[in-house]
Amino acid sequence: MWAQSPAPTQPVAPSTQENNKEQETKLTPKEAEALFRDVDQILEFASHDTGLPIKKEIKRRLTSRDEVVAYLEKSMAEDKAAQRLSRSELVLKKFGLLPRDFDLHTFLVALLREQVAGYYDPKTATVNLLDWVDIDQQRPVMAHELTHALQDQFIGLEKWMKTGSDDLNDNKQPTTEDIANDEMSGARQAVVEGQAMVVLVDYMLAPSGQSLLGSPQLADALKEGMLVGTADSVQFKNAPIFLKEELTFAYRYGLDFEAELLRKGGREKAFAATLSNPPHTTRQIMEPQTYLSGERLEPMPVPDFARDFKNYERFDVGAMGEFDVALLVDQYAGTQAAHRVYPNWRGGYYYAGRPKGDPSAPLAVLYVSRWASPEAAAEFAAIYARSLTQRYRHVTAVLEHDKPSIALENLATLTGAHTWLTEDGAVVIAMEGSTLLITESLDEPSTQALEHELLPSH
Repeated sequence: MWAQSPAPTQPVAPSTQENNKEQETKLTPKEAEALFRDVDQILEFASHDTGLPIKKEIKRRLTSRDEVVAYLEKSMAEDKAAQRLSRSELVLKKFGLLPRDFDLHTFLVALLREQVAGYYDPKTATVNLLDWVDIDQQRPVMAHELTHALQDQFIGLEKWMKTGSDDLNDNKQPTTEDIANDEMSGARQAVVEGQAMVVLVDYMLAPSGQSLLGSPQLADALKEGMLVGTADSVQFKNAPIFLKEELTFAYRYGLDFEAELLRKGGREKAFAATLSNPPHTTRQIMEPQTYLSGERLEPMPVPDFARDFKNYERFDVGAMGEFDVALLVDQYAGTQAAHRVYPNWRGGYYYAGRPKGDPSAPLAVLYVSRWASPEAAAEFAAIYARSLTQRYRHVTAVLEHDKPSIALENLATLTGAHTWLTEDGAVVIAMEGSTLLITESLDEPSTQALEHELLPSH
């Protein structure tokens, strides 16, 4: 996965309160005492809703806005996912998912300051409550965060979340298994947040005797609201759509994933069993039936990176999962096309490098993907080819012998091998069966070596 939202137990979007600092008033000691008492009551609700047992009392602490901001900034600085997100910034810009002049780190710091909310800290096993937010507004968020406390007591949340979170960039030669496991932490984050969202929705509906399964419209409204943000969420509202989708993935798709498991397997399947046997990929989160059926995708072959990229310094490497593909297609072909295309994804990864001795040169990228059929590969290849005119100022097709020039604007499918020249170098799209190989700004010998290795008939 290109990136995952920082601070994995922070509700970036599902907060139910407006954060208007000018109108803040501190809770009185009596109100704070009542809020502390609510913790036990809401914890009992969350335990009953999830079936996860309460093994010990939850510590609780009243915290100020400044303390929350300091915690979030410290979490982001230490969080490997956030560090990887920052390193992936140039790769995201290469694919056109972020504007070339966008400052990702500045945005994330500003966003965390804007999206302050109550939180559970697994390091101290403490739920942190807010001294400036009305009790009624805090209760649904508390239901969300206390679910994290139950998860922590059940499986050890911090250690569980770190499983599969190793940075592929640390591996000299990532294997097919490494690629397959690269989305694991993102999938686990979706389980953690999806379960907490179920409890939040059930808690909000409890006074009316309803629950998530009987009132899906509330869940739909919450998901739509996450992408819009609250009235004072200026940073979030102005964020590129990629970041809005990325930062809310675990909450929106995690909620849908858990709802489907509740429908098909009941409470035990949706909570305890899924924590014990979590999904591995965003495909399993986005399409729960693939998780329920135990689907395992065939591993993707990877090249000898050290040999094939001997002229390049590695910059970044990682899986490009089904969610990444959905965002890419949505960016260049629209939401309807994304929903049609992404279920046909069957594996993929990218490798980015800098030419040795030339740090100012454009980032060189390899992107390999596998699809359910040659037809699906050809449709995605066409969408990717059309994106070139939106990402580069100058795009010129390299004419092949006895073949007419391709008009990118009306391209519906693309097969075979094709090359375009841009201001950042050549772009090659080559297809063999259901496998697609794409290189950008990579020298010709390296591209030919990769084609020979990954597309044997070329």
